[in-house]
Amino acid sequence: MQNIILKLLRNLPPELAHMLTLKSLQFSFRNKKIFDDPILYQHLFGLDFGNPLGLAAGFDKNVEVVNSLLNLGFGFIEAGTVTPKPQYGNEKPRVFRLVEDSAVINHLGFNNKGSEYAKQKLRTMNLNALSKGIVGINIAKNKDTTNYLDDYNYCLEKLGPLAHYVTINISSPNTPGLRDLQNRGQIESLVQTLKDKKNSTPALESTPIFFKIAPDMNEEQIRDIALMSLANNIDGLVISNSTIDRPISLKSSFKNEIGGLSGTPLFLKSTLMLKKMYSLTNGQIPLIGVGGISNGLECYEKIKAGASLVQLYTAIIYKGPQIISKIKLDLTNSLKTDGYKNVKEAIGREV
Repeated sequence: MQNIILKLLRNLPPELAHMLTLKSLQFSFRNKKIFDDPILYQHLFGLDFGNPLGLAAGFDKNVEVVNSLLNLGFGFIEAGTVTPKPQYGNEKPRVFRLVEDSAVINHLGFNNKGSEYAKQKLRTMNLNALSKGIVGINIAKNKDTTNYLDDYNYCLEKLGPLAHYVTINISSPNTPGLRDLQNRGQIESLVQTLKDKKNSTPALESTPIFFKIAPDMNEEQIRDIALMSLANNIDGLVISNSTIDRPISLKSSFKNEIGGLSGTPLFLKSTLMLKKMYSLTNGQIPLIGVGGISNGLECYEKIKAGASLVQLYTAIIYKGPQIISKIKLDLTNSLKTDGYKNVKEAIGREV
């Protein structure tokens, strides 16, 4: 049945298929008990992760189906990206399936209903009432903002106390100038501003703050972010966002569309960057590995490359939600075969 639904959805325009998927999840009321093998459990950032597999930001932009997504078996959900004010995003068409490449190119541009809407959804959800799972919120600046520091501060103060963690998105390729915030001077200003806000806001005292970075940075930029992360005791880094590169291996007729490429073609590039960052930070900064995961072995590779946690998104589009339990089972078997007693023991073992 799930395969039939997937085929039907793939025959629809991508954004319409996504909207219908969200609608169906909104009416999914079952509260399914998830039993993960204890080998997958980790205590990180003061939080209990039943398993290390999360859903990347971009799927549930407006915090509308978090409980239903947790019921699918994810260890954590990252909602968003949310901006201070609602915004439409870029002009359509802006999402393209590269079926032959098991990939997607998106040029969405942070389309979302804004921070006030997300705040109400987070309040209604009530973290303390969740029976399982971790919920993070991904935030960014509005496209037309005149002060990016104010935008991030505003979202952090407004949404941070209502989520388990906050991810600072400075790496989407679809908002002009956003990736400039990864440059040394600007990211240092942003980090200091957010640290000051966190330290002056009691409700944010225990809220971890992560930074999501691009896979397209040069060696100097990667080194600068590693040094900055160590110097400022950053809680974590999400590696990585989508890429603006177009590998020559791409077959789809959509391969030259504008936007960020995600899915299978991103796996090697994002995993290599993960290894570099783990090495440069001496394993002292927890890393969340994202990019191209579609099976348990790739999930395991990310972990051995330095990821404490992992996220996926594009694979769900092509393989459906059943992939979640399959990845966890394969990861569990791989860990046991290699003699590990807990997933934490495998982190960075191939760096």
